Parts: sequence; structure tokens; C-alpha cells
Amino acid sequence: MDQTPSFTAADLTLSERLEKCGLRMTPQRQHVYHVLLSKRDHPTAEEVFIRSKPGMAEISLATVYNCLETLVQCGLLRVVHLDRSPTRYCSNMQDHHHFHCDTCGGTYDLEFQKGAALPSVSIPKGFQAGRYEVVVRGRCPDCQEPGTSA
Repeated sequence: MDQTPSFTAADLTLSERLEKCGLRMTPQRQHVYHVLLSKRDHPTAEEVFIRSKPGMAEISLATVYNCLETLVQCGLLRVVHLDRSPTRYCSNMQDHHHFHCDTCGGTYDLEFQKGAALPSVSIPKGFQAGRYEVVVRGRCPDCQEPGTSA
């Protein structure tokens, strides 16, 4: 019987990216990454920890934080900061924006419209912009009053 572990495309990407960062794949990093890929809802570190426990009972919150930091540094996750809310993590590495529901706190990906007009922003002299983020705020369909959806 073949005892070779089966790897998904995500595992190969994870392994390759970690290797490029001079790191190795660990069971904890792999598990945390899969937790984030399984439900793309921009969880906090604490939510990732809670979701990780059933599949890896021995994982600690500190390990989850360390894994998330490593995955961000290696370009496999991005952080989403929304005002004073806890940091959220996004596994969608394509160009996109976010919609944040002010009622339930949900964060949803918005497709990036290439070539769409952008708000004009004046960058101070001497500054160099690397990327930008747009967050649209409002209410998701579940939080709207009946009959008020667009």
C-alpha cells in the first residue's frame, strides 16, 4: 500500500512559498492554512484557533498567531484591518476590495474592477504608494430591514 502523503495544489503552493522564505512546512502551518482556505470569511486569529481545534486538538493560540504571521510574511495570506476591530486574515490573494457589514461585522470580498475609475488621492511629496485598499461599509442582505435591499 502506498504510504506517500497526498498533497493538494494548495499544499504544493504552501510548501513552495515557505521554502522560498527559508522555512519548512509543518503540520501546524498546513492545518492553519487549510482552515483559512476551507471558509473564506476573513476570520480573526481567535476564530482560526477555534476552527483549528477539532482537527488538531493540541494546537495553541500562540501557535496559530505564529502560523498566521508566517503565512502573511510568505505572501500566502493578507491582513485586513477594519478600524479598531481585531485583525482579520484573508486567503484571497487576487486583487480585490472588501465590503464590511456594520451590523454583523461580516467581511466579504468584492471583485476588483480592472480599469475602473478610482477616487483621486493626493500622495504627499516624497511618499511612494505600493498598493491601496477599498473598504465599502454598509449592511449585508441578512442585516437589512425587509424590503430595503437594492
